Amino acid sequence: MNPLSKTTAKQVTDSLLNSYGQVFFSRNKVFAVILIVVSFFDMYTGIAGLVAVFTANGAALLMGMNREKIRTGAYGFNALMVGLGIGINYQPTAEFYLILVSISLLTLFITIGLEGVLGKYGLPYLSIPFLFGIWFVIIATKGYSELTVSERGVYYLNDMYAIGGMPMVRLYEWFNNLGMPETLRIYFKSLSAILFQYHLFAGLLLAVGLIYYSRIAFLMSLIGFYSAFVFYKIIGANISELNYSYIGFNYILTAIAVGGFFIVPSKRATMWVIFLTPLVAITLNGTAFVFVNFGLSVYSLPFNLIVILFLYVLKFRERHLDKLTPVLIPLYSPEKNAYGHTSYMKRFGTLPWFSVKLPFWGEWKITQSHDGEITHREEWRHAFDFEIVDDEGKTYEGEGLHTTDYYCFGKPVTATADGVVEEIENEVADNAVGDINLEKNWGNSIVIKHGDHFYSQVSHLKKGSLTIAVGQTVKQGEKIALCGNSGRSPYPHLHLQFQATPFIGSHTLSYPFSSYVVRENGNFEYNTARIPNNKQLVSNAVPDITLQHAFHLIPGATLQYKVNEEIFVWEVESDPYNNTYIQCTNTGSRAWFKSGVDVFYFTGYEGKKDTLLYYFYLAAFKVSIAFYKKLELSDQYPLTIFPNRWIQGIQDFAIPFVKFLRADYLLVYDQLDDQSTNRKVVLRSSATFGVGQTIRQQYQFKMECNARGLVRFEVNTGKNVIIAEKQ
Repeated sequence: MNPLSKTTAKQVTDSLLNSYGQVFFSRNKVFAVILIVVSFFDMYTGIAGLVAVFTANGAALLMGMNREKIRTGAYGFNALMVGLGIGINYQPTAEFYLILVSISLLTLFITIGLEGVLGKYGLPYLSIPFLFGIWFVIIATKGYSELTVSERGVYYLNDMYAIGGMPMVRLYEWFNNLGMPETLRIYFKSLSAILFQYHLFAGLLLAVGLIYYSRIAFLMSLIGFYSAFVFYKIIGANISELNYSYIGFNYILTAIAVGGFFIVPSKRATMWVIFLTPLVAITLNGTAFVFVNFGLSVYSLPFNLIVILFLYVLKFRERHLDKLTPVLIPLYSPEKNAYGHTSYMKRFGTLPWFSVKLPFWGEWKITQSHDGEITHREEWRHAFDFEIVDDEGKTYEGEGLHTTDYYCFGKPVTATADGVVEEIENEVADNAVGDINLEKNWGNSIVIKHGDHFYSQVSHLKKGSLTIAVGQTVKQGEKIALCGNSGRSPYPHLHLQFQATPFIGSHTLSYPFSSYVVRENGNFEYNTARIPNNKQLVSNAVPDITLQHAFHLIPGATLQYKVNEEIFVWEVESDPYNNTYIQCTNTGSRAWFKSGVDVFYFTGYEGKKDTLLYYFYLAAFKVSIAFYKKLELSDQYPLTIFPNRWIQGIQDFAIPFVKFLRADYLLVYDQLDDQSTNRKVVLRSSATFGVGQTIRQQYQFKMECNARGLVRFEVNTGKNVIIAEKQ
């Protein structure tokens, strides 16, 4: 098979499997196969589903729709549901397949139309196209005399015999005779009803597949269903109604959607799953009374209405945005949503929309931070004062009687971020040491607009030192003035604040720096997305040329490393959305990364957990592109890479409520050889996986970099040592 044929076959296979998986918000291929198998419990229903999927995906391809969306099943799963829905109800005749192809095409059109309408509001169309499709065909076919209503599904033993003979019949009866609570039977049957299979065996198989795909999704399905059961008991409704029509799957799908797919799994998300249950019940019962007059079932209408309405309501929040977090980029795994969010919040939880740096070169001391002892109070409490100090902690030399005695006076002030100059003051005289100017409180100042409702202000600048003008564009790190002693400033210092309005002296905002280095007792600490504390010695990280070269990975580059006698080839690539990754051609594994001016970090890994690329992902999980002797940089891995899948599986069930696993990363800047012609930097890192305080697995790494990049990489797994050398 030539490469083009292989690519086409993979696209067709992916689009088929993902069309089935999308029914449960999944892209897990094993689960998709289970769904296909369950759909074929009725042979002709299964065939109808396949025909519908191939019709919709094929038509989308011929019409020139987005290939990636076709591959992910976005255009196929609603047609699939329509195919299964009418496949179980009608005999497979030529006339039936004509109707099936036609309604599959119509469902595709409705899908694309709703994608455009709801997509403008950032909302999913869920299974609304399926509802329109199956309602249209049921109403329309009432007048089609050539279509014959099927009696399949009435005699399940006959159906089971047709699938697998007497062994299948015995297996089916054994499952049906299992002793279990009636509510659990209804749960399994409601689960199977999602694929229009109305018996216990199909539900059990789907439950197994659901557990394999996502423990969180399975847990949410139980919480959603049993919340409905409790609600029915409280209001005096008959739970057997769910057993009769099996539309209890509305609670299951709502719980999975809200509890793990569209919302990051958490205690609060689980609470909302419970709160939304009565809304689904009321919507279900209310619409059912209306639709019965037209001979229609409500199918998944309550699920669609409540989920879409809930997601839309969340968009209007003004507070508590961090209490219930929508999933911005669907990962098609509640576990990835949960662990990815937890990891991101630990790494960049307060990372600002705009990357801001300290407004100076070199190391300065924070002499007044937020809620200061002298000023920085009330509406102006979120501000910083900076000065330069010597080894003894003094801010000046000599007696400090003149402004020029102060180390910071006349030093360059830089732009904290890219922006446009909004307002300046440049003609206020500098005070003599000890004097203040209350009339011109802020002294010489610059206000720069970085984005909507976000500005920075630097004040107490030296008279006549401003090098920019109103309306001028500036770049981060660009010199804009000199530190002075103007305004309410008895001693030379630099004042910085962030604000929402463009006026000098505006009320302040609490806003973190994207990164900075703290020196304390001779040790260095690299910080990201944090607000530094008072009295800390801080500086911007100065990029190291050797590390900059080693971790500046550009799409199109190829790296080769030799381990024993085997050569591993890594190719740096990017996807259509400009997400960059390293792919190992030997193993097919991928490691996704971000590379900035001052930091390199990995964002995800796909593949086996024993490859050289996996170990590099662990070793260089986050690297500051600056060298400070013995600098320690810590981080946390997402728990999706935890080495023990069974322990991780237990955590999966518990992650909405409690996190007991840990996956810690530590990087130490060990050695800098700057004396020889071949400049060398040595970094050491470790990956520690544990349960509570108990360590279950630990790896040690050593990375050596020189002018050729990362030239040597050592891995100590605790059992063996792997040495990779660049070729």
